[in-house]
Formats: sequence, C-alpha cells, structure tokens
Amino acid sequence: MQKSFSLLLAITLLLSACNKSTTPEKCTLVAPTAVAPAAEVATLKAWLDANSLQYTAHPSGFFYKIVSPGSGAAPSVCTNIAVKYIGRLTTSSTSFDENTTGTIFGLSQLILGWQLGLPLIQKGGSIILYIPPSLGYGSSGAGSAIPPNSNLVFSVELLDVQ
Repeated sequence: MQKSFSLLLAITLLLSACNKSTTPEKCTLVAPTAVAPAAEVATLKAWLDANSLQYTAHPSGFFYKIVSPGSGAAPSVCTNIAVKYIGRLTTSSTSFDENTTGTIFGLSQLILGWQLGLPLIQKGGSIILYIPPSLGYGSSGAGSAIPPNSNLVFSVELLDVQ
C-alpha cells in the first residue's frame, strides 16, 4: 500500500518536473488561493474537536498546529523543500506514507494543503497539517492507500528550503 502511494507520488513528481522550473529566480508560479467547501471544513473541525486536538484554522479551510516555527528561510511554491513526514487518514492511526530520513520535493508539485501550510514555518520547523479532501487528493483519492474524499493528517519537519 505504502509502496504504491510512493510510486504514484514519484511518477507525479517526475511528470510535473518536466514542465516546471524549480529555479527560484525564473519561477512565475503563484501561491494557490484555493478554499475548501464549508461542509468539508465543518467535518474536519468536528473531528479535531471530538479528538480534543489543538489547532489553528487557515482561511483556505485546512487546520494546523505549529510544533516548532523554525528559523531562516520559509518555503514558497517556487522552492524545493527537504522534509521528513508521516501521513495518515483521520480514520486510521496507521500511516499511509512516511519518510523519516528526508526527501526533496518541489513545493509546487505537492497537494494544495502542503503548498498552503508549509510556508507557515521556516527551515528547521515542524507542523501538523489537518487537510480536507479538496486541499488533498479530492474525490479521486490516491491509489488504494487514500480513498476518495479523505481527510488527511501530516506531521512534517522542514529540513531545508532550496
């Protein structure tokens, strides 16, 4: 399950890398402005409250908790990031994907919840992102690991901003 998700992510990154520049000075990408539907936000908020979790609401409809703000550079959609992370569904305590050694992504190539959430911290920081479906994998899901319309929880440590 985890391997198929990682393979899907790797293919997506490879294909999108062919069309986008990751050189910051040449980047013309604009930060996303997506907003999750009120029903998705309400469902995710109800789950957070039912589990007595601390969070801050973002105007786009995801929720987050900054564990450590970090210092130095904050990422943008035009940067590459090195991260450690664990992803899981709100319906399971088991991770569907994780990288505990560090991996590099172009932030623009990741789900909207990461594009909107990771700029809230700086290099060395960590954050927990609670992401509704429309800012995650939406109605299509991602392979067998992430069903359609899933609420996601990611614990992310931002190792570097490039």
